[in-house]
Amino acid sequence: MIYLMYVACGYLLLTSVILLRNRLNFTSLSNAEPFRFVDDSRKVSICVPARNEERNIEQCIRSALNQTYPNLEVLVLDDHSTDRTSPILQELKKNHPNGDKLILLKGKPKPDDWLGKPWACQQLGEAAEGHILIFADADTWFEKDTVARVVRTMGRDVVDMLTVWPRQKLKSFWEKMLIPLVYYALFSLLPVHYVYRAPRWMPSFLRQKFGPLFVAACGQFMVFKEKTYRAIGGHQSVKQKVVDDVKLAKKIKSAGFKMRMYYGSDSVACRMYRSHKEIKNGFRKNFLAGFGYNLFLFLLMGLLHLAVYVLPTFTFIWSLANLNYSLVAWSLLPILLMLFHRFLTARWFGWNPAWGLLHPISVLWFEWLGFLTVRDYLTNKHTTWKSREI
Repeated sequence: MIYLMYVACGYLLLTSVILLRNRLNFTSLSNAEPFRFVDDSRKVSICVPARNEERNIEQCIRSALNQTYPNLEVLVLDDHSTDRTSPILQELKKNHPNGDKLILLKGKPKPDDWLGKPWACQQLGEAAEGHILIFADADTWFEKDTVARVVRTMGRDVVDMLTVWPRQKLKSFWEKMLIPLVYYALFSLLPVHYVYRAPRWMPSFLRQKFGPLFVAACGQFMVFKEKTYRAIGGHQSVKQKVVDDVKLAKKIKSAGFKMRMYYGSDSVACRMYRSHKEIKNGFRKNFLAGFGYNLFLFLLMGLLHLAVYVLPTFTFIWSLANLNYSLVAWSLLPILLMLFHRFLTARWFGWNPAWGLLHPISVLWFEWLGFLTVRDYLTNKHTTWKSREI
């Protein structure tokens, strides 16, 4: 048992280095306040796919139309919604002071060989006239200077694509317990500076092949130079990919373009799910896909997370009851490191750190979800999302 505690401590010490370095390197979008954009600045297209988004769409589109950046169009594609999404959009176009910048599109029937979101985004990309294309989910909303900051950042950092990780609004019990684990897993494993440049320790002849492995993207807010987006084939190149955001980012890096990730708590906000059912179905559809359907890697990471985040708690209780003080110390260390990680992440992204105390339980929930996902995969059971089979 003590050897497993050694493994847990080693893993958590390594991820501590990554997390602390990311805390320093994961920066916000540039401040655009000193820069004055004029009406003939490069045109920006905000592209929003919407399917049954009556809860979210008004807040999203109002924030898009209220941007301080002058040369802007907002395109919304109503993807065969059956709720009040379309009437809400029509009302906004009619009554909002900047309603003339709102372009409403009706989604075409989805071809059989496309998934829903890539198909909607492809139609938006084809209709957009901007030099810069922003793809945002309908459950996001932006600060008034977000687009200006995006344009300024793309010029300052000379990137062809950027993605922003929004401030996640957490209100229900399940949101607070589960959604922070997505950010924690990412920023404790992926050094964000490797997204922008290949690791210097990697031999140059390997960088082109393995550089795209160091990539992540948040489909809630992705930005492309228009020419770059067309060059990689747009969303058509990922038309059957559940994790289309990550696949697009990999295509960007494989093609030799520059991309970067940015901290977005001060520029973009999102509330992606609101109930346990939505969280389960939302994560279930892309959990295994996020591992490239590599069952070995998926199961290995599941076992590693059990050993690192769950086992130390049980070992600590057992060793304390049996007065095994050496094991008490070695099981307490990973628990303290885990709590430090969660405290740091919570303070970083503006969440209540107390929820980190439930981390082992949250991990067990994802282990359960992983079991369901593997079962779905082995039995060829398709999941559904917004009334569509995936």
